[in-house]
Amino acid sequence: MLRNYLKIAWRNLKKNKSYSAINIGGLALGMAVTLLIGLWIVDELSYNDYFEDRDKIAKVFQSQTFNGRTETGPSIPRPLEKALRDGYDDNFKHLVMSSWTMDLYLKYGETSISRSGNYMQREAPELLELNVLKGEKDGLREINSIMLSESVAHALFGGEDPIGRTVKIGNQDGMVVSAVYEDIPFNNTFSDTEYIVPWDYYLSVREWARNAEDDWGENSFQMFVQLVDNANMEEVSSKIANIKKDLNVDTAEFDPRLFLFPMKEWYLRGNFENGRQVGGRIQYVWLFGIIGVFILLLACINFMNLSTARSERRSKEVGIRKSIGSQRGQLINQFLSESFLVVVFAFGIAVVIVLLSLSGFNDLAKKEIGFPWAKPIFWLISIIFIFFTSLVAGSYPALYLSSFRPVDVLKGTFKAGKYAGLPRKILVVLQFTVSVAFIIGTVIVKQQIDHAKDRPMGYDKEGLVQVAAFSDERVGKYDLMRNEFMNSGAVIEMSASSSPITRIWNNRDGFTWEGKPDGFQEDFAWTEVSYDYARSLNMKIVEGRDFSRDFASDSLGVLINETAKKYMNLENPVGKLLRSDAGVDPGPPLKIIGVVEDMIAQSPYEPVKQGLYVFDRFNNASLYNLRLNPEQSASRNIAIVERVFKEHFPDISFEYDFIDAEYGAKFAAEERIGKLSGIFTALAILISCLGLFGLTSFVAEQRTKEIGVRKVLGASVFNVWKMLSKDFVKLVAISCFIAIPISYYVMNGWLQNYAYRVIMEWWIFLLAIVGALAITLLTVSFQAIKAAKVNAIKSLRTE
Repeated sequence: MLRNYLKIAWRNLKKNKSYSAINIGGLALGMAVTLLIGLWIVDELSYNDYFEDRDKIAKVFQSQTFNGRTETGPSIPRPLEKALRDGYDDNFKHLVMSSWTMDLYLKYGETSISRSGNYMQREAPELLELNVLKGEKDGLREINSIMLSESVAHALFGGEDPIGRTVKIGNQDGMVVSAVYEDIPFNNTFSDTEYIVPWDYYLSVREWARNAEDDWGENSFQMFVQLVDNANMEEVSSKIANIKKDLNVDTAEFDPRLFLFPMKEWYLRGNFENGRQVGGRIQYVWLFGIIGVFILLLACINFMNLSTARSERRSKEVGIRKSIGSQRGQLINQFLSESFLVVVFAFGIAVVIVLLSLSGFNDLAKKEIGFPWAKPIFWLISIIFIFFTSLVAGSYPALYLSSFRPVDVLKGTFKAGKYAGLPRKILVVLQFTVSVAFIIGTVIVKQQIDHAKDRPMGYDKEGLVQVAAFSDERVGKYDLMRNEFMNSGAVIEMSASSSPITRIWNNRDGFTWEGKPDGFQEDFAWTEVSYDYARSLNMKIVEGRDFSRDFASDSLGVLINETAKKYMNLENPVGKLLRSDAGVDPGPPLKIIGVVEDMIAQSPYEPVKQGLYVFDRFNNASLYNLRLNPEQSASRNIAIVERVFKEHFPDISFEYDFIDAEYGAKFAAEERIGKLSGIFTALAILISCLGLFGLTSFVAEQRTKEIGVRKVLGASVFNVWKMLSKDFVKLVAISCFIAIPISYYVMNGWLQNYAYRVIMEWWIFLLAIVGALAITLLTVSFQAIKAAKVNAIKSLRTE
């Protein structure tokens, strides 16, 4: 019986090639989008699945309150390690202190490369479940050892055995390669941990880190833990919550609270607002999941409309089958078989579309997703997916077509009924409601990105390049390098800084100033800079002056930004002193010499943080900020800069970043969402138009004789076009009025995630309405004009 159903279904598909192509193509497009979104969601949800014990691994987080606002993050003080080991060691299987992931120059022989990694304690390989390919798992036992990822080992040593060989790090000390481990997969928090150096070595070369052993106020470290098998994450979090407050009264005013943040939530739920967890990328998972469901639904609606549009031609077939004994259930099975065959073909085409578009999709989504050929679970889900889609797409046509009465059909008196077209109209309204909502959402996402991009940056990013010199070789050479670069003709201005222009690496508190309110809890972004910093960045000085070589006292000078001026409540800040109240020897006070315009160094969607730009009197600045010569090409300038750099630092790998590209990267996540939303919107509109095309075809087919009569009575092509179009315009207008409040509610909620956000203007909604109506008229016009041009005699002729 099934074979017979499929044979009939195949004949019907071949008989109506154009409709079959539209049916299969529309479904294939919808299924391809759903497959891509499904693969993306699986990749997001499987982040950190590399770790078998991920449910027991956590990072220690800390919440602190400044002036009524709570900030949460993974920065913790070093004394916490001893407190946890001494009082709570029975809760932890592994406890690992770590530096932040940082770039280092690694050199072996003549090969010098820059790679990212961490300084970590001895238990790190066990906690990270590293798959050691060569050497020993306990590779951090010796202070002068280093563990390398497989790709880094190959880049340094080629085919040589790396174990026991000496690698220079930062072009200083030699470290002995103790182990080579398998590269950690891309969709993993530690995928950029390409080397691991012992924590003890980190302390030995950084005096400030050694001195922080008992400093509860120095929150410059991170800690990873793995709980013992019988420990509960929430219970352990409760135990350690007040350690810092109990052991150090100096920090109690900030109400510090510690907790364990589970690995399974790092990636998808890593956002905190005022001390509360407020989600993260999981919102995009839900968003794209909903989009995928809707696009598949649109494709199924398209199939329904095109199938019912052919109902007049299938009615006699149904009448004959019923008259010779076919039961309604058999007819339903037949039509569902046709649906199944269409969906199978569509799925095959969808897989081809996914394979062809996967590379571009990965580039757009910044993923490394592969097609899961070898995973049985994928094929099981695909089979369920095919049957589900067949049922959804084919159920309404099957029930509708099988309901025809054979007597009415064969006598030629069959009429669909007054409300027979209502379900199809509802489906079209649903299609365009989704499409219009997609249009509005896409426009608002783009508006938000453009709004942030148009925000004043506080400096000129064009022609600005940052060169890293993370090596002690740079110490004492700033003036020399500035002269060399300036005399090369490639650079017109230069400065140095301790933090990147587009990021904040350090924060400080513990300051007092004239007029500071009692109990005020300050928190400043801290950047050490050289002379010419403001000039090299083209920063605007709104009060006072820049650092100058003419004033020896500027070695204790400080520039503040406009936000800091308001934050400190200083009307005339120039000349005021900023004193440190931290430690036994707080050092000399800093004198405010100028106020600079706010510079965006963090998220362009958030308010600028109060910042201090302090003169770099200890030569800590390791980033050169170069403004290139605009009279020459960028490539020529970079080539000259590299030559000068290598003349003085032959052992340091030359690494540079264009600031405009670094700043542009801040919009990457939103731009990816915007581009993907734009693509999905276009596909949703295309699929909706196919459904509208089907309904227009159905109406034109049903009203063939009416159109013929109207033409005989003198109706023009325009009159017929207007008659057929107005109903669809009404449907789309209804869709617009439904979509507008829904999209406003959803997008308003999305915009609340940004402190610096666009205001939704009325014209966005008007644009969506006009666009939807224009698309509708273009789609309907093809069939309407085609029907209007049919010879009236041919339309009125009966068999």
